[in-house]
Amino acid sequence: MQKGKVIGMDKIAVLIPCYNEEKTIEKVVRDARKALPEAIVYVYDNNSTDQTVEYAQKAGAIVRHEYKQGKGNVIRRMFREIDAVCYIMVDGDDTYPMEYAKEMADQVLEKQMDMVVGDRLSSTYFTQNKRPFHNLGNSVVRSSINRLFHCEIKDIMTGFRALSYEFVKSYPVLSKGFEIETEMTIHAVFNQMAIANVVVEYRDRPEGSESKLNTYSDGMKVLSLIIKLYKNYKPLAFFSWMAALMTVIAAVLFFWVFARFLNSGLVENMPTLIVSGFIELAAVQAFFAGMILSDMVTKNRREFELNLNEISRRKRQLSKMESENQQ
Repeated sequence: MQKGKVIGMDKIAVLIPCYNEEKTIEKVVRDARKALPEAIVYVYDNNSTDQTVEYAQKAGAIVRHEYKQGKGNVIRRMFREIDAVCYIMVDGDDTYPMEYAKEMADQVLEKQMDMVVGDRLSSTYFTQNKRPFHNLGNSVVRSSINRLFHCEIKDIMTGFRALSYEFVKSYPVLSKGFEIETEMTIHAVFNQMAIANVVVEYRDRPEGSESKLNTYSDGMKVLSLIIKLYKNYKPLAFFSWMAALMTVIAAVLFFWVFARFLNSGLVENMPTLIVSGFIELAAVQAFFAGMILSDMVTKNRREFELNLNEISRRKRQLSKMESENQQ
């Protein structure tokens, strides 16, 4: 049996999504194997045009491929194919020191955490990162999600996480690109999964290594994703705010017409009055739509919990089979 294996499951699987990281991938793989000698290291190549694959294999990683471009697509493939008690997901750019991986894995293996966030923002990120708009974007995203979802996640967009089997097998990957980290975080928060933060040092990319993240286009994707997920996960709050805004607009239009009526005794702006009525009607519809969708979300939460129970049962069965084989 392969070291670190549990009857078809890895005890710890290190997952490294990669695209053109030949300058750093060999070091990342070696550091991962040193920090977690019992782990199996997987590199998932996403159509690299350099020697990423060769260097990863040379360092001792198992290399697999995802041909649909985008980090979200790579993570979807990894989560489908790999079974493990604990997953360590880390970028291949050598910005995250792997010596923190053991502490993060222990949180999953010993304390039953579902997601352990490698928190860069509480340590060296703002001094090491040379892209000021990335710093601003991380702060805006963190603040937005913590306010909207009433949580205290320290680093929303980190690429360094430890994940449980239950999280990985219950998480529906919908995003295609770099907004995937935000989606993962909101999924864990909304479904009340156990989350921990581990402060990790961050170092900027080495010279010659280029980021694949576009500050503006990917930043807009992340912000639009937050709004969409807030609508999907908290429809009553989303549509209540929309209804309140439309009610204010309708009231302003109505009282403007009403004030003129008090002065002249005539309804001089009938079209405006009609528009205000339609806007208020839309506000009422938005509120009731939020109530209906909120009931649907509650139903989906119940189904999620039942599915999570089945996933946990499958994990226990695999562990029991391994124990019986060892006896």
